[in-house]
Amino acid sequence: MSDVLKKPELLAPAGNFEKLEIAVHYGADAVYLAGKDFSLRNFSGNFTDNELEDAIKFAEKHQVKIYLTCNIYSRNHEQDNIEAFLERIGKIAPHAIIISDPGIILKARQIIPHIDIHLSTQANTTNFNAVLFWEQQGVKRINLARELSIEEIKTITSRTTIETETFVHGAMCMSYSGRCLLSSFLSGRDSNRGLCSHPCRWKYAVMEELRPNEYYPVQEDSRGTYIFNSKDMCLIDHIPELIHAGISSFKIEGRMKGINYLSSVVKTYRNAIDSYIAAPGSYSVRPEWHSELYQIYHRAYCTGFYFGHPDDESKNSLNPGNAHKGKIHSFIGKIIENRGKNLYLIDIRNKLIPGDEIEILSPQGPARQAKVLSLTNDKGKPVDNAKPNTRLLIGIPLDARHNDIVRKI
Repeated sequence: MSDVLKKPELLAPAGNFEKLEIAVHYGADAVYLAGKDFSLRNFSGNFTDNELEDAIKFAEKHQVKIYLTCNIYSRNHEQDNIEAFLERIGKIAPHAIIISDPGIILKARQIIPHIDIHLSTQANTTNFNAVLFWEQQGVKRINLARELSIEEIKTITSRTTIETETFVHGAMCMSYSGRCLLSSFLSGRDSNRGLCSHPCRWKYAVMEELRPNEYYPVQEDSRGTYIFNSKDMCLIDHIPELIHAGISSFKIEGRMKGINYLSSVVKTYRNAIDSYIAAPGSYSVRPEWHSELYQIYHRAYCTGFYFGHPDDESKNSLNPGNAHKGKIHSFIGKIIENRGKNLYLIDIRNKLIPGDEIEILSPQGPARQAKVLSLTNDKGKPVDNAKPNTRLLIGIPLDARHNDIVRKI
């Protein structure tokens, strides 16, 4: 690994075109997304072929890369369809395709040799010899297994030259590199084929065989027991260590999360990475970064396996609502257009009335607070309250931009 401090890529999720725009607006260097087939997130919206073409044009206009996921473990009956899918993708030409199945890698090298292959975390790469093996198979980047410590990652990056990618924020699966059969057995939906029903998030109780209907608590609260439920990952306090470990790309989890989550997380990690690269000697974690990440909905945070075995630290046996420090943001919507004179067209997602205290989240700086001075329709007629799924003009004494997020305090 070189001693030169290299700025890592910030890689964000995008479940649909709106999320792509938000990820780019708040500073992502690259975005990962899926087509309508062969993805592990079949319920996140995803992109048609035409939408993928538009997404790539949009991203390239903003100097952002698009990585397409094709990370299922495929079955015999799907092989012809996968070949057809790869042929279509070859014409659409994303910057890379994310794969876990060796068979799909084989076909991708034959059908789309001009497109880089990134190896999914589903392949659970845990050592430098495995990295060297995959490099010989034509893989350009490895998303390393989530079970690795930062010291193990350093060893890999010091003994290989291939790009590496690791998750830095978001939900974590309790199974080995995301390989889980719980969903298949309990609901008939295969988590390794994009259909996970998330049984690890369900409520469970203990019942003794000879005492039917007598349930015993296992670290239970009023909402149930969460014995299979992991905490969320958050590494905002460890940006310097991650950069010096030689990781090429910092990945944020959450293709099924909303734009309120995405804007907060992408902005926070963007600001942290840029701050450290600009001035390593004077770098410190800013209070507003913690505030921003704690005021979006999340489970309790942990650092996974990066700094030693997590033992009980990563299990989330409490109500997820107990994880929060402070008030959760009430998401109002996003700014569509600046109409001048402090009037903004807003895409409304939750109720808002004149006099409400709100804040605007822009890509740079902390969130800015203001009072709603007016609500009017497009004809200038005053509106008593803004209802979800409408667009209205809002008067606020702040400068704001297209795609800035609006939240109620």
